[in-house]
Amino acid sequence: MTEIPEYVNGLPNICGAEDQVAAAMENPLPPDLASSGIDLSRMRSCFSIALHMHQPLILAETGDLRTAPVISNLKFMMDNPQIGDNHNAPVFQWCYKRMGEFIPALVHEGKQPRVMLDYSGCLLHGLRDIGLNDVFENLQRITCDSAYRQCVEWLGTAWGHAVAPSTPVQDFRLHVRAWQHHFAAIFGWDALRRVRGFSPPEMALPNHPDVAYEFVKTLKDCGYQWVLLQEHTVENLEDGGGLQRPYLPHRLVAMNSEGRTESIMAIIKTQGSDTKLVAQMQPCYEARSRSRMEFGTKRVPPLSAQIGDGENGGVMMNEFPPKFHEVMREASGSDVPPISVAEYLQYLNRLGIEVTAFPPIRPLYQKKIWDRFRPGEGQARLDHVVADLKRANARFHMDGGSWTNNLSWVRGYDNVLGPMESVSALFAEKALGKVSPQEPRYHKALFHLLLTQTSCYRYWGQGRWTDYARELCRRTSDILTHDF
Repeated sequence: MTEIPEYVNGLPNICGAEDQVAAAMENPLPPDLASSGIDLSRMRSCFSIALHMHQPLILAETGDLRTAPVISNLKFMMDNPQIGDNHNAPVFQWCYKRMGEFIPALVHEGKQPRVMLDYSGCLLHGLRDIGLNDVFENLQRITCDSAYRQCVEWLGTAWGHAVAPSTPVQDFRLHVRAWQHHFAAIFGWDALRRVRGFSPPEMALPNHPDVAYEFVKTLKDCGYQWVLLQEHTVENLEDGGGLQRPYLPHRLVAMNSEGRTESIMAIIKTQGSDTKLVAQMQPCYEARSRSRMEFGTKRVPPLSAQIGDGENGGVMMNEFPPKFHEVMREASGSDVPPISVAEYLQYLNRLGIEVTAFPPIRPLYQKKIWDRFRPGEGQARLDHVVADLKRANARFHMDGGSWTNNLSWVRGYDNVLGPMESVSALFAEKALGKVSPQEPRYHKALFHLLLTQTSCYRYWGQGRWTDYARELCRRTSDILTHDF
């Protein structure tokens, strides 16, 4: 297929090549287990780590929010090192590119390092906008060079780092496709064909039946084969209890209020969400305490998988590099090797384990709903059941699950969610399915729409960040009103 440019009319390439993106995702490039360097036959357990990288796009501090340019938060940090921990900006920059140094060095030692990478579209655009081309040169090397690319598994995500439970479902799909466009424009179609797993921003999984169904359907329609989930955001399908064997793959099943069902493979992230777990390579030590497990008629190695911010915190910034090298040197060639999830699933497939054999799970709290509601009873009946459950149990909610139970991206943010939902409806009315995604006005409106839904605007509480969201909603509304 013809390569696509990284920028179109000054904006990152996030739409307009939908057919090419779909064709790439429909023709995956599976990992070559024969050249992996991993002795799969003697593997008793294994581990995977993923590094999540994100910097939001914000409005520059010009004194006039209505005319302020959109910049990367990393640029703000670089320009204002005297504020807070902004002095860490150069270290952050190094974190974004250092895997391009670590992986080749270990490969040249004869080791088999592995890492999964999750970079938001906001971050990728922000890095390029600042001119940090060295980051892309390093990432290009380990993504495209045949000597290193098997060591790195990229995970797809939502372009604007939008949380799925509280993002309009049609917009979340746009985020997913936008990231695929942008990634292919940077690294090429073959690199995109190797992206099989999805990393939800904030590890957020919808638990409302209709939203969860659309989430899974979006991932399947966009070509993803598996999704990374937080252990405490799901429940067993049969009894609503906790997972009994989280170190084996599961099958996330989502049924909507009309009874339609979609499912996708799920890899479970165990433990709490603490960056230090990844920085100190805890999944390796967790895996070393485990051995092969019965899975149907087979005995398979369990997988310990973790994801954490790849740049935040002193432990990740300073202690991770030597620990990563130490563990990769020790684990390479051992019976507890590092492995990519793509390689792990390919290995299970070669053992003859079908996806239908994976234990079924569903989003948290759904058993309580299905005990009281039958598919097809209608949206009004579902709303009534949910309201009754909320009255009966203060802990019950339909806000979705994420990496933390202590924060909500919904409660207390009506002044952001209202404008966000209004501009989403306006985009659907004026642009979605009515204007070609190749048109500049569609591209411009989509770029701004996706920015309004960045999770950071609903993470830090009321103030500067919610002001960004509302101003971006205003700009998007203006574009849709005047250009359409």
